[in-house]
Amino acid sequence: MDQMLTMTGLTGVFSITVEILSILLVWMLMREVKWETFFRFPQSPKARMLQLLLAVALGHLFAQFILQYWNYTTMLKSFIE
Repeated sequence: MDQMLTMTGLTGVFSITVEILSILLVWMLMREVKWETFFRFPQSPKARMLQLLLAVALGHLFAQFILQYWNYTTMLKSFIE
């Protein structure tokens, strides 16, 4: 029982880490976008908030892809055994 709780906790920590790193990766990649084409004032608080929300949304989608892929590969291990 303790081992199952430990594995559940480690899975949670792994998922949170992947989620945060994915958001940071997307945020870094979004720095290369020329925001002047989309906003009149790209440094304004409203434009920054939209950039942050976009980074969170895209980072979350990327993290979900990674975590689902990880889940599928672990399911395949049990199929082979």
